[in-house]
Amino acid sequence: MKRSMLTVALLGLSGMTGVSYAAENPAGVYLGAGVGQFNVQIDDIDQTDNAIERLDDDDAAWKAFVGYRFGPYFAVEAAYMDLGKPNGRSSADGSSGDYRLRLKGFAPYVIGTLPLGPVELFGKAGYYFYDADIRVDIDDPLSPDVDSSKSDEDFIYGVGIGATFFDHLNARLEYERIDSDVIDDADALWLSASWRF
Repeated sequence: MKRSMLTVALLGLSGMTGVSYAAENPAGVYLGAGVGQFNVQIDDIDQTDNAIERLDDDDAAWKAFVGYRFGPYFAVEAAYMDLGKPNGRSSADGSSGDYRLRLKGFAPYVIGTLPLGPVELFGKAGYYFYDADIRVDIDDPLSPDVDSSKSDEDFIYGVGIGATFFDHLNARLEYERIDSDVIDDADALWLSASWRF
């Protein structure tokens, strides 16, 4: 899913009637889900002897989440995120191979919100507890393939904009970034919706 499509979708939502103010429904539980695009870049994959020097790809991602709003300004949230399977083919130093990365896991967040009339600006921060599976199939028969699984946790943060329709349906566009020592660059753009009870 392209970023421009997500932006157009949110702009279309913002033009609908029935937008309500956050203060009308300030506290309570909410449930939601989202789709998006995950982008990843790894400049050096260990154990490939420079056969794969750079992994740079994106894939569709999805998440499901539950949260609790303590009022119009503060919330806590827990999300399960599957960041897809970025994959591709790379060649370097006379060798080549196929690679695939899979990331999925759980993230608790704290969220601060600034209501501005019918829209809300928000920032969020948390930790992503995930399983990472990297598979590299190297064409050279003398080079071993790599199949590595690892569990890790990294700081995750993001910003976004949202609007609530018909008093309960909240739609939001958000950008998140994972701050990792293993992955050089990892971010996601999400379009999500939740029902505020």
